[in-house]
Amino acid sequence: MDITHRTTDQQKPVEQRRRELLEAADRVVLRDGPKASMNAIAAEAGITKPILYRHFGDKGGLYRALATRHTDALLSALRAALDAPADRRRRVESTLDTYLASIEAMPQVYRFLMHPAEESHQSEQGFDVGRHSAPLLRRMGEELGQVIAERVDLGPAAEVQARIWGHGIVGMMHAAGDWWLGERPCSRAELVSSLADLLWGRLAAADDLAGGPGF
Repeated sequence: MDITHRTTDQQKPVEQRRRELLEAADRVVLRDGPKASMNAIAAEAGITKPILYRHFGDKGGLYRALATRHTDALLSALRAALDAPADRRRRVESTLDTYLASIEAMPQVYRFLMHPAEESHQSEQGFDVGRHSAPLLRRMGEELGQVIAERVDLGPAAEVQARIWGHGIVGMMHAAGDWWLGERPCSRAELVSSLADLLWGRLAAADDLAGGPGF
């Protein structure tokens, strides 16, 4: 059985095999959340753990690949919300709602990417999930800062200001979304409206950059 799996694995293009393994990992994460193990992922993929290691190195490598996969999809959705034909307030609300809808739709994936297993701050092989969540938020903050810099006239030191806003907004979305997902104290629509109200200060008053796509 192992020889058959090894031969099949070697015959497939590397990127195709990695994609299949990530899809198997996604299924396990959707089921098990932060407790997803390399053993369970290998079993779901119908391979042995050494084959999984060959593609990703360790759980850290697999985590980073899954994080890139989901972060790419989320950033694409956020950019689509920002580009929608609507006024600025509506686009801000749509962007906030897109993020919250994403974590609501796949809470186990969100918890796997952002939180360690409940029973231990470290999972197998000393992999600390919490330590690896910060780069995801930094990437989102930089991406959003870039979008703001492209669209809003912030005057002198605009680039730094846009990065500050980008990271600040992502931090707000993450903290508020994490709290909301755990407690559900209000509807998603109510949370979106309240967060948009919080943002609706200088952002509402700033002009769009001349010749830019607008925000």
